[in-house]
Amino acid sequence: MTSITGTCSSALILKQRESGTYLFQYNGLRAIESMQMPVESNSWKPKAVKCGRIKAMASAPKREKDPKKRIVISGMGLVSVFGSDIDNFYNKLLEGQSGITLIDRFDASNYSVRFAGQIRDFSSVGYIDGKNDRRLDDCWRYCLVAGKKALNDANLGQEVLETMDKTRIGVLVGTGMGGLTAFSSGVESLVQKGYKKISPFFIPYSITNMGSALLAIDTGLMGPNYSISTACATANYCFYAAANHIRRGEADIMVAGGTEAAIMPTGVGGFIACRALSQRNDEPHKASRPWDKNRDGFVMGEGSGVLVMESLEHALKRGANIIAEYLGGAVTCDAHHMTDPRSDGLGVSSCITKSLEDSGVSLEEVNYINAHATSTLAGDLAEVNAIKKVFKDTSEIKMNGTKSMIGHGLGAAGGLEAIATIKAITTGWLHPTINQYDLEPQVTIDTVPNVKKQHEVNVGISNSFGFGGHNSVVVFAPYNP
Repeated sequence: MTSITGTCSSALILKQRESGTYLFQYNGLRAIESMQMPVESNSWKPKAVKCGRIKAMASAPKREKDPKKRIVISGMGLVSVFGSDIDNFYNKLLEGQSGITLIDRFDASNYSVRFAGQIRDFSSVGYIDGKNDRRLDDCWRYCLVAGKKALNDANLGQEVLETMDKTRIGVLVGTGMGGLTAFSSGVESLVQKGYKKISPFFIPYSITNMGSALLAIDTGLMGPNYSISTACATANYCFYAAANHIRRGEADIMVAGGTEAAIMPTGVGGFIACRALSQRNDEPHKASRPWDKNRDGFVMGEGSGVLVMESLEHALKRGANIIAEYLGGAVTCDAHHMTDPRSDGLGVSSCITKSLEDSGVSLEEVNYINAHATSTLAGDLAEVNAIKKVFKDTSEIKMNGTKSMIGHGLGAAGGLEAIATIKAITTGWLHPTINQYDLEPQVTIDTVPNVKKQHEVNVGISNSFGFGGHNSVVVFAPYNP
């Protein structure tokens, strides 16, 4: 039985001085002296505050058995630096191939960072009509293609959807940045030509909810529809929320995930200003190196990853191909800093613990972690320390970093990595974490360094954390009837 010792706080602090007892009041994190009380006064006496213990798990974990509330994955779709075919995407990962190259989408020659996981040769033919395709921001193009591919993979093409109750099918695809190119172009038009030259699509194609909206408009899905934007934790937040819509009986199917297209001047320039990016311009393919002593920041990526999440009852009724099972998840906040993780890892460790509770999974059942692992100095070790805090014995756990090959997809990262996690479950092979040359000594978990490994996944978790202290963990497992 695990338990968390609660710490007690009070708005008042007593401090003894020679002349008497002083009463302090908190203002934020700073104590402010507010009044003096004589020592001999009996008019007020402080009372002891009892600190209780908060139980993490009241009883042995039990997985959900109600087919209405069990959530299965019946379809997957993506757009990635390795293309839009899932098998090809995962094969490239298994091969340990890097998708990081020099940027040629715009002239980055004067930028201090000139490389990224840039998508090339993207095609939306058959998924978006030509007129709309020319207008759309890449963020929404990626979303539409990945979303429709996921629906097709779930045997939910347009003809099938026409026979179903589409008010019971929702869309929840989030993004961290939204239509950044559309926004930047609108601002540029305003500054250079005046407000009358701003495109009427400036606002609609900039706002973050438009991916979910456009996918629903194209497919007629009328269930719960919105977006979540929690920076790099976005897609996992969407999976968690989507599953809860199904569990509450508000939907039978949810199309959920993340999308992002920020490899453009404003996006790259903005992250350079944050001092968050690797500057290994001479060796782009070796720049993203999670847990390596010589890591120097993350590498930008882009794309979209979408899952079709469905109640087991509904999936069985329509004869769906069940790929894997979503067991549960959790979201928490560090409440610490805009960009830095908590040094004690409490936000992450509590999120992992809560996700396992939601899933009905014991610590011993987890043997695979798709880590957030962005290749940043503070973030990589903070995540590992949090994992070791939760899992006292990590000898059976293997952990890898997808971002070592495709870069950091920001709001899409959790979507792409959920697909990688599910492919690990279905294939029995874990992709390597590449660029592992000189591992940090604190990293004592098997990171699958440089070469793929065969591994039967019992329960896998996928971590995603975002600027603002947003933490998210989702839990997947093989489907067992």
